[in-house]
Amino acid sequence: MKKTLTCIECPIGCTIEVELQDGNVISVQGNGCPRGRLYAENEVVCPKRVVTSTVRAKSGEMIPVKTDAPVKKSEIFAVMEKINATTCELPVKIGDVLVEHISDDANLIAAGNA
Repeated sequence: MKKTLTCIECPIGCTIEVELQDGNVISVQGNGCPRGRLYAENEVVCPKRVVTSTVRAKSGEMIPVKTDAPVKKSEIFAVMEKINATTCELPVKIGDVLVEHISDDANLIAAGNA
């Protein structure tokens, strides 16, 4: 099976073709750099995304947050449920960890100062 992707690692946006057999990458073509090859391999085998959202401070203010590493797409809804159940105390600074290990691979951090 072949999949066609547009690489998002840089502004060029190479069109990459990935050939899969039994869930394994057989070939990658069209990438302009090694980062594109790695992106394509990861995207077809186990896609991940950085999750961004907001958390309500106990004062009522909404604080922008994000995961400090990409999360498996299959885990995003579970991560969002944890985020929606989270509140925090002020003050917070960009980069403060609000929830450790919100997924296997990531912490939830503040993306803004408040």
